[in-house]
Amino acid sequence: MIQQDTINKIMDTARIEEVVGDFVSLKKRGTSLIGNCPFHNEKTPSFNVSVTKGIYKCFGCGKGGDSVRFIMDHEKYSYPEALKYLAQKYNIEVEEEEQSPEFIQANNARESLYIVSQYAANYFSNELWTGEDGRAIGLSYFKERGFREDIIKKFELGYSPDQWDALILSAQAAGHKEEYLERTGLSVHNDKGKIYDRFRGRVMFPIHNFTGRVIGFGGRTLKTDKNVPKYVNSPESEIYHKSNVLYGLFQAKKAIRDADNCYLVEGYADVLSVHQAGVENVVASSGTSLTIEQIRLIGRFTQNVTILYDGDAAGIKASLRGLDMILEEGLNVKVVNFPDGHDPDSYMHKVGAGAFKIYIENNRKDFILYKADILLKDAGNDPIKRAGIIRDIVESIAKIPDDIKASVFIRESSRILQVEERMLLTELNKMRVAKFKKAGDKQQSFQPRQPFSSGSPYEQDGPPDNLFDDNPAAEPVTTVKADDDLLQEHEIIRLLLAFGHELVSWDNIDNMYIGSFIIQNLSDVTFEDELCKSIIENYKEEIENGHLPTANQFIKNNDRKIADLAITLSTSPYSLSENWYNKHKIYVRDETVNLKATILGGLFHLKKRKVDRMLIGLLNEIKEENNPVNQEILMSRYAHIKNVEREISKFLGSVIIK
Repeated sequence: MIQQDTINKIMDTARIEEVVGDFVSLKKRGTSLIGNCPFHNEKTPSFNVSVTKGIYKCFGCGKGGDSVRFIMDHEKYSYPEALKYLAQKYNIEVEEEEQSPEFIQANNARESLYIVSQYAANYFSNELWTGEDGRAIGLSYFKERGFREDIIKKFELGYSPDQWDALILSAQAAGHKEEYLERTGLSVHNDKGKIYDRFRGRVMFPIHNFTGRVIGFGGRTLKTDKNVPKYVNSPESEIYHKSNVLYGLFQAKKAIRDADNCYLVEGYADVLSVHQAGVENVVASSGTSLTIEQIRLIGRFTQNVTILYDGDAAGIKASLRGLDMILEEGLNVKVVNFPDGHDPDSYMHKVGAGAFKIYIENNRKDFILYKADILLKDAGNDPIKRAGIIRDIVESIAKIPDDIKASVFIRESSRILQVEERMLLTELNKMRVAKFKKAGDKQQSFQPRQPFSSGSPYEQDGPPDNLFDDNPAAEPVTTVKADDDLLQEHEIIRLLLAFGHELVSWDNIDNMYIGSFIIQNLSDVTFEDELCKSIIENYKEEIENGHLPTANQFIKNNDRKIADLAITLSTSPYSLSENWYNKHKIYVRDETVNLKATILGGLFHLKKRKVDRMLIGLLNEIKEENNPVNQEILMSRYAHIKNVEREISKFLGSVIIK
């Protein structure tokens, strides 16, 4: 186990914006940072990072936590694995206490897959640089293709010897188990049960995950035998899911954020060539057709994609298919056409790095221009084909979720295709209506929440006049909703977490913290929600023991439900734009300006909800009571509590406007 002193050092050193920033493109908004959530698909950012509190919170899917929790959720790491990841990031030496064999075995199974994959990458690289065949065949191939040594080393390229079990024997001699070689797909069993290397006589392209760990491989044959597949890729494994991986993303993610654009190519060699040309914000779809998951992965770093696919018929077809998928995910997309059927790799080596970089910068086309140009060439003057192309282009525009962007492209298409804008809009609306009808069964309708009302269910002192009407089908009075009670209980917890450490500064109260003040004023209140009740009891117990709890204690609580609630109540999806005052000269009052109104308002709103529930309960009791004497007692109690409710309402009315 990792020693507590080391854990504290890791927690103190890790900065939430740096940890999350390795995986999500963050932009400043108010006092927070925002970005697209890495845990669910979204086109409008709802993922917030609070630098001051050291936490993240997604208001779309609800995920939240600190730096360690983020790594655990994102990388599917255990708690110790996440701590070790952060320790490695910040160069902190990890001191561990002795662990049981069972604990080690349970936690190291997945880690072993990473370790054996990295061993294989090192083995292939070493063979490339020092092996006789590796240097003569593998390294010569890369250099003949024009790749510099720094690029070869940066991407950890390698060579697998043309032998049946070279890697297996080397790995076993180094202490790696056959089980993990097979689970990563590095080795394969044949029908007779004999194990052999999957990759033999190939140049190797290691595939890295976000954090730079090797998770899979692509191997290219150098043989001319048509019966030998040109590329062999790692199969799906516990650590490698090809539809969720982009080749080169680990090396490109910083450049993508900096340039706010991602170049998308088809193959491994294309990534290397474009990278060598000085354009480092480039990725490939990792030996598979482009997937929605890969597009969403790009969307976490930038909203702008530029496709650099091959200029042949297959490349053009792939670019058109990928184009529509990218549009549907709400990203902006441009395309670069290469002359004379070149792909990015061949064109870079033909014209050189400098000319290549200038070419792609100057030849990016909006998808409308690109698609229209490609399709209209095929259609010629055939009116039927032209009509089909117009529908095809409008169909692409219909995939764009942003109405403003769609309208701009409709106008542009009208000019290019020489068709009235009104006709295109009509076609667009038809397609959208059809799409909505098709998805209609899957849509979930919902009613907007009722506006919050702090008023009492009844305004008179006594029960309503019609309480004893002969109406046996009448439902019991239930005006106050449980949801409203929960909101008020959450508000008290929020106030404790936000202001509990502040001193009371009203009514001549000295040397009392707001946390203690709130707890004292809750002596006559019973919390219904179990989580809220647990936090209140814990807070009270800490105060009684002479400690004032901090928000961080609850945010990092071992009970995940308490931690999630504390994170939710410590963050907000909204921030006030500075333009309210700077531009419009509109001053919006901060709740900290009058903490008395903020704290007492929260307390008395909660008490008012509780009193309202008591009044409703009494009304139902009065209605069900047949004994006149008991009815009189209940009515008297109702009138007393009604007076309490009136005093609370009077106070709330006065404190809010002070």
